[in-house]
Amino acid sequence: MCNKAAISSLLLLSLVLIPGAMQEPADPAPPQHPTAAEPLSQPGAKGVSRDETQPAVPVPPGPVPPSEIKPGPPTPISVEKDELGDDENWDPQWDVIVEENLPAELLSKQVSRAVHQFCPRFDSMSEADKRSYWAYFFQALAGAEAGLKPTSDVRHTEPEVAVIDKITHRITRQEGLLQLTYEDSDRYGCEFDWDRDKELAVRDPDKTILQPRNNLLCGVRILKNQLIDLNEPLLTPKSYWATLRPDTVSYRVFAKQMTNVPTSCRATQRRPLKKGELPVREVDAEAPATQPSR
Repeated sequence: MCNKAAISSLLLLSLVLIPGAMQEPADPAPPQHPTAAEPLSQPGAKGVSRDETQPAVPVPPGPVPPSEIKPGPPTPISVEKDELGDDENWDPQWDVIVEENLPAELLSKQVSRAVHQFCPRFDSMSEADKRSYWAYFFQALAGAEAGLKPTSDVRHTEPEVAVIDKITHRITRQEGLLQLTYEDSDRYGCEFDWDRDKELAVRDPDKTILQPRNNLLCGVRILKNQLIDLNEPLLTPKSYWATLRPDTVSYRVFAKQMTNVPTSCRATQRRPLKKGELPVREVDAEAPATQPSR
């Protein structure tokens, strides 16, 4: 019995002396707090002829606060693609790209006259509404030029437009959402890298010219050059884009896409545009949705 008692005493003593013996398990590590959600833009603007709006979208850090970003309403072609379940549709994140990178001149009184036909109240609108207008404008331009497909490309064979691109040394292709060319990297400082892209397939979405951000920001540069640097109207035979040249089939395709501009553009309008009604006299008849030529 004494031996058993002695053994029990020794065991108890060892438990006391051994670090951590008989201790309760350590508390589990506190849960990691989730990363703060990316701030959201305002909900999208309503259009003059349709009630569809884009939901608020995440806005990455940039020069414009999320509260000043308002995605534009959907263009007619975007609505049609939604109804058909087409995955190649306008991404509201592209509105953010446009709105965060608009030069101050495109938000100033300098362009009020140029955009008056589509946005009569531009000069009195808030900057957020002006940005929303330009986001809608580029969506409409991409709809007319490329059917909203970022990998769209066209190589024309007509002698007057089948010219050699000085960067690629091949017959010029118009590529991406706004149907641009590699020469624009020299003309307007666009971020297109032919040395990298020439190893990729024609419609590879990794091509720098087909990446929506590069394509859209190049379009912003081209438009600023037309409206501000050259002091040309928005609609002119000299425009880079055939879709902005009046009295052409291409222009009619573009004008059809401009029928759902943000309501802030036409807040004084007495009645909403009827379905299929176009805002300008030149486009009373519906134009076929053909690929515009340059």
